[in-house]
Amino acid sequence: MSLPQHTVPPPKTSGPATGGHTLSATANQFVDKIDPFSKRGNSRRRRRLVNSSRYHTDNEPDLIQLPLLKDTAEGEAQTALAIQKLQQCQKIFDFYDAVSQLKSKEIKRAALNELIDFITANQNAIVEPLYPEVIKMVSKNIFRVLPPSDNSEFDPEEDEPTLEVSWPHLQLVYEFFLRFLESPEFQAQIGKKYIEQRFVLELLQLFDSEDPRERDFLKTILHRIYGKFLGLRAFIRKQINNMFLSFVFETDSFNGVGELLEILGSIINGFALPLKQEHKNFLVRVLLPLHKPRCLSLYHAQLAYCVVQFIEKDASLTPEVFDALLKFWPRTCSSKEVMFLGEVEEILDIIEPEQFKKIIDPLFKQLAKCVSSPHFQVAERALYFWNNEYIISLIEESSAQIMPIMFPPLYRISKEHWNQTIVALVYNVLKTFMEMNGKLFDELTANYKLERQKEKKKEKDREELWKLLNNLDIKEPVAEPRILSTTSMNSFAQHRPLGTVGVGSGSSAGDAVKAASSGKKTSTSSTGSDSGKK
Repeated sequence: MSLPQHTVPPPKTSGPATGGHTLSATANQFVDKIDPFSKRGNSRRRRRLVNSSRYHTDNEPDLIQLPLLKDTAEGEAQTALAIQKLQQCQKIFDFYDAVSQLKSKEIKRAALNELIDFITANQNAIVEPLYPEVIKMVSKNIFRVLPPSDNSEFDPEEDEPTLEVSWPHLQLVYEFFLRFLESPEFQAQIGKKYIEQRFVLELLQLFDSEDPRERDFLKTILHRIYGKFLGLRAFIRKQINNMFLSFVFETDSFNGVGELLEILGSIINGFALPLKQEHKNFLVRVLLPLHKPRCLSLYHAQLAYCVVQFIEKDASLTPEVFDALLKFWPRTCSSKEVMFLGEVEEILDIIEPEQFKKIIDPLFKQLAKCVSSPHFQVAERALYFWNNEYIISLIEESSAQIMPIMFPPLYRISKEHWNQTIVALVYNVLKTFMEMNGKLFDELTANYKLERQKEKKKEKDREELWKLLNNLDIKEPVAEPRILSTTSMNSFAQHRPLGTVGVGSGSSAGDAVKAASSGKKTSTSSTGSDSGKK
């Protein structure tokens, strides 16, 4: 079989872009040299889109309009026609070319709509011969290699996502498959022959799609599969674990984290008590490290919900969760810090008093730092904890332990902070502390003032000492120290045989020591006489 010859078209030398004039090929090349980058980028994108291996439209016949299902007698004839339509819908069309195969595209769209109505409205529509054809049609349409992002510096928080151009057909395929799974006539015993691990794995990989509409369908479909196929549950959880770990520790880029966490929130809610060690490991090793990535804001609400679900299931996990939160606490990103504070408040809303007492010290030391933050949003979010009645009741029970941690930064902020809103909130917190334990409040106030006086005195003493040092007039330089001035340095540097010292060849070690000591005395006396003369 001979392959068709592809020829490179000649450069354009006429048309609207030339202003109505005919250009030579060399002139066209000259224009390319002036601005080569845009053309190169566009041609690369065109090659990727048009010549994709997903589309094979050359020399393919158009689809044939089949009879309507509602006009066909129920039974085997209707099932056979439905299978024909499913096979017809396996054909993929190139939506990058808006005008190609319009008739066939419309036939496929109509067939998909008809199939949706068929399995929704008709009883006994989903029979066993339909299962393999449905899975084959869905696989052909949705499973594909996702293209890399066109924007290498894509910011999910600010940039618009790239939407799937074939969505007019893809949406109907997802809608049909979802109706198929949700139908009361769907039998999991038959379905498990065709919906297996490989199918689920390819489905999970599609969660990296930039199109939020597609991810929303995938989320619902995967949740239905998890609910209906018990044998796939452990596999699905394991693969989600792997995807999260890869995201946190390798790629730092994955679009479907929020959707997968939504599914997990529902799964965690259904965990039986007591929690298995496998589930606790999942919390500590997989969920909590998800606080690290810089794009946390895209999925933080779903992540916080999952963490709170775990603590509601097993309160003994609270200290471990707080240790992890403090470990991953942001140091340079104020917006992430505000999110962490929000999550901490959600946890404190459902925490038990016994567990609260275990985390008082690390928690309120971190809150003291946040209250002292120069970023007013961080300080404000931390001070809002005192607007929560349940948290205030917990603080009141342990006020003797909490007030000494929080009082110094609060008192200092009330005098020094630049933002008047923060100062007003601090006054309210101090007033609450005073009402909780007035005696301790007075002691802390007195101690704080005493410490401030000591600090001021130290600072004043330090300044006076520096003034004295600056005013010192050192007139005479300090004399250089002289060590064994009468002994020649060569006697130390020269290498002598063992048992000899630099006094004489016939001298013993004792004579050498005496000679050195007598030399030292002479040096001392001469130094003294010199200083006396001075």
